[in-house]
Amino acid sequence: MKAIKAHKRISHAEDLISDVLERYSEDEPEIRQKLLDAKAAVGRAKEAVSLQAAARTPKKAATKRATVKVPPVKPTRKQRTMKRDYEG
Repeated sequence: MKAIKAHKRISHAEDLISDVLERYSEDEPEIRQKLLDAKAAVGRAKEAVSLQAAARTPKKAATKRATVKVPPVKPTRKQRTMKRDYEG
């Protein structure tokens, strides 16, 4: 999976956990603590994916290759006359 896609999915998971955490009642501190731990773990995974993506992304200046444009070769006069002889 590409790093950008993984980062988006992890962000989505983090948003879902935050939403559940907001809606969950404060009467259950054990479950809230588990949700907070899960949110922290997702945050760490998000940072790890970001660091890994930054390490793998090559610099644009280093990856650009100089393209040499070569004009197409035009047939010489002799080649043109021979072609006409065969056609006709």
